[in-house]
Formats: sequence, C-alpha cells, structure tokens
Amino acid sequence: MAFEFESRVRYSETGPDQKLTLVSLVDYFQDSSTFQSEDCGVGMNYLYEHDAAWMILSWQIDILRRPALGEKIYAQTFPYGFKLFYGYRNYALLDKDHNYLAKANSIWVLMDTKTGKPKKVLPEHISGYAMEEKLEMEYGSRKMKIPEESVKMEPFPVCHYHLDTNHHVNNGQYIRMAEEYLPAGFETSRLVVEYRQQAHLHDLIVPYVHQEENRVVVSLCNEEGKPYALLSHTGNIIS
Repeated sequence: MAFEFESRVRYSETGPDQKLTLVSLVDYFQDSSTFQSEDCGVGMNYLYEHDAAWMILSWQIDILRRPALGEKIYAQTFPYGFKLFYGYRNYALLDKDHNYLAKANSIWVLMDTKTGKPKKVLPEHISGYAMEEKLEMEYGSRKMKIPEESVKMEPFPVCHYHLDTNHHVNNGQYIRMAEEYLPAGFETSRLVVEYRQQAHLHDLIVPYVHQEENRVVVSLCNEEGKPYALLSHTGNIIS
C-alpha cells in the first residue's frame, strides 16, 4: 500500500500566481519518501549507522495541475522495484478528492558513504516497504545530453543554503537553479532531471541554456563543462 500524508498548500510554498511551486512539489515528494523510510525503521539514522545513503539519479515529473493556496492535498509514494544497487520509486500529488495533480517516477542508487561507491541493496535496507505496481504514466528515457546550441550563462558558486544533510547540493536545489532560466510565464507540464555528479560547497556552477518552442534544457555544469545535473522543462508560456 502506498505511503501517504495529508497537507494544505502553504503561502510559503506558492509563487506569485498563488499556486504550488515546482520546487515545493518536489519537496513534498522528497518528504513523503523520507517519512515512509522513517516509519519503516530504515530512515536517516539507520542509513548513517550503516554507512549508506540513497542518492537520486533521475526524476520524471508530469504536472497535471498545480494546486492553489490553501488547497487540501495528499502526497503519496511507494517503491516498485529494487535491483542490485538501484531503487525505483513512484510519487503522486492528489487533490482533496484523490484526483491526480502530478505523477512522478524516480531512480535511486544506494551509496556506501565510506567508499563513495554503489552498495548492493540487501533485504535489511528495504525491510518494511510494501512493493506496489508501477504507476500508470508515460515513462520516458532519463538519458540526456547537452544540446549543441546551448548558450553559456554567468557562473555562480554553491552556497551553504544549497546543501543538504549529505553535505552536497540537494537535488531540489538544482531545480530551483534551473528555473531562473525559464522564460517569463513558462508553465512546466513535464520535468525530466538527470543527476550526473555531486556539487559541494564553493564549487562553481556554469549554466548552459537551450530553448526551443515548448522546451527549455538547462545544463548545470562544472568549470570543465561536465554536468552536475541536466534538466528538461517541457511546457508552454501562459500569458
């Protein structure tokens, strides 16, 4: 059975249009899986004691409607598979009547925090999780590349507020960074993110931006041009 928690869209989670921001949507998804892991006894303290950490490799988030300020919502998640070092997990955001507002797929890797290498997923790492069937949605490829016509933008450093408990840039922060390069009024209907490497405090991030009619690709790279994260926003400009 899927894990679920109830909330309301807070003012602090909304943008100028009084609707839930994309970053806040991702925060709900991250919180839901964190809460589930804690409830199952395999949360942050357990992983820390076993020199392990789950790192996300990719997101695909399909947004049907962004809820407005004060709306009652439900954040939902469940794993649907584990293989070798990898975990596969769906997410959903639902309205008060449990209609879908957003659906997401994600791929994770279990890392050994001492060696920095992938760690095989053992039964004790996933004890308590109830496996579910994959969510019905269109599953696209997570593999991306930097478009050749990308325009290099002004670099900026990683700051303390970008970091999470693993001491590197939180995956949601890359989404916040990339939103700065979307055209005014751009409404994302699908976000695909591929994470390539970790950025740490004071690392320099060099953005490259490629814009098409209904798609914007933002590549957040290091000084050598190798990506930390690649983000593809598909959608339309809403006047």
